[in-house]
Amino acid sequence: MTVFVEVKSAPDFARAAESLGPRQMARIRAAASEFAATLPAGQDSDMRFDVALVDGIGRIEIIVNALGP
Repeated sequence: MTVFVEVKSAPDFARAAESLGPRQMARIRAAASEFAATLPAGQDSDMRFDVALVDGIGRIEIIVNALGP
């Protein structure tokens, strides 16, 4: 499985999560699609999109499969 991780940093987890907008999600999906084209299984490759949220004191929260299928 290929896991794509977007890292968002803000003073708190909520603001970090809010900073991931539709345009960025589209950009991430487009980059993943371009990468998948280089894999033997292409777009049928097993992929997942996670988000790593970092707060103001450096704590990290991972949202697994954040962008869903």
